[in-house]
Amino acid sequence: MNQKDIAQIRKQFKAGNDLLTISDIFNVYITKEPSEIYHHESQPFEMLDQEQQELFLNNFKKMLAGQLDEKLFELKFKRDGEENSQLILHQGLLSPDVDSWKEQMHHIVGKMLELRQYEKDIVVTFIRGEYLKPVKRRNEEDETSERDTVYSHPFILCSINNTQEPKKELLFDYVEKEFKYHFVVDPIINLKAPISGFLFPSFTENAADVNHVLYSAGKVHEPDHAFIEEVLNGEETMTAQDDKIIFEEIVKDITGDQLSTSALSNVYEEIHRMIEENEEEGEPPRLDAKDVERVLKLSGLEDIDSEKVESAYQKIIDDDKYEIKASSILPKYTSKSIKINTKAANISISPQDLRYVKQIMFGGRRYLMIEVEEDAVIEGFTMIPEALAGEPEH
Repeated sequence: MNQKDIAQIRKQFKAGNDLLTISDIFNVYITKEPSEIYHHESQPFEMLDQEQQELFLNNFKKMLAGQLDEKLFELKFKRDGEENSQLILHQGLLSPDVDSWKEQMHHIVGKMLELRQYEKDIVVTFIRGEYLKPVKRRNEEDETSERDTVYSHPFILCSINNTQEPKKELLFDYVEKEFKYHFVVDPIINLKAPISGFLFPSFTENAADVNHVLYSAGKVHEPDHAFIEEVLNGEETMTAQDDKIIFEEIVKDITGDQLSTSALSNVYEEIHRMIEENEEEGEPPRLDAKDVERVLKLSGLEDIDSEKVESAYQKIIDDDKYEIKASSILPKYTSKSIKINTKAANISISPQDLRYVKQIMFGGRRYLMIEVEEDAVIEGFTMIPEALAGEPEH
């Protein structure tokens, strides 16, 4: 799935949408001590009152919110093990009745209980439904309505949520004229901040992909690797932050941890060009060892060869076949800032403007020089051009 595919299905989770049908909802309450299923119930989603439906729909939207490789991760299933989650979810997706679907979802919950004991009581919610995506008209003269032909996407979605203890309050009874202690025993299910979840199958444009599942982490850059591997049986994943660090460490190893601002600017420009060239394909380009070598050479760096690059790959990640997503290195070229840290000041600058920054030596001291086309303004005051010591003013 790409970001567009996720946004498309996410916006369907709204009340009264005839393109989305949620047939059943299955809630499982798990206690922290002992770690077990305390209660479970299922019912047709349409049997919930409107307020309940909207609470769950908002919860599902939040579960699907976030950027790929930061909070959302498309995982490829491993193909080993008898209790493989791909098979369990696929059987659940194809189940002809509610009982057989619930049985498969119970298997997923069982794997969660085997994995760990949770710090709080949690509620695991499963839904199964169908998302209809209209086929776009080929041309304006085509009289066929967009909704006359649709792609059908059956799916299973899981949302995992913490519970909260209810508030203890002191109330004043106007009738009896007395203070009363008010305490509600029932725990509150926090549907506003799901701690995890997933969507099966993955969707790419108009095709379902049962070999992949979309996993949602509770926090950005903090996927639950144990849940991914033990519950979902997904292959190990790397965050965008991980990829960025790996790339930086590889380049540092190759260049000796020293790089001019012009060279670094060229590196970012070359990666940005790669992203733009592959934009129509939907899938962001990936950089293997040969691609990194080519990027560094095109950026004007000298003494770059295959042996150095492959050695750096082996040293940093122990795999010269590993591919780094270009979008992880430079997610948003036009807005993401690069930090320049000094003892005197910390400066943020866009990647494309890095070429105007240089570190120079003058009079035995280091200076950070920024080329500007107009007068700089500080707190509304225009700076007066000054000559460096020993240099004539112009």
